Amino acid sequence: MIETQRIDVWLFRARLAKTRAEAARLISEGGARIVHAGVARRLEKPSVEVTPGDALLFPWNGRFVALRIEAIAARRGPPSEARQLYSELDAETLP
Repeated sequence: MIETQRIDVWLFRARLAKTRAEAARLISEGGARIVHAGVARRLEKPSVEVTPGDALLFPWNGRFVALRIEAIAARRGPPSEARQLYSELDAETLP
């Protein structure tokens, strides 16, 4: 099983971006944050590796979205499969 994955690939496979280029642009433009092992940091490059359990906060469709990565995908599957890759968080449950 895959343990880590680039953030741009994960966003694409989770169907949160239509293309990998769009996912990379989302990260490169700034504003995205990751919480890994309790440490928050700003994402500046689309090559950052993510693992299950990491939390993401990023701008999407004009609002900020907070997600917990639940799994890493081996492919870009149908929306029902992609929805199992993450769970939505609210401000109170952010690590």
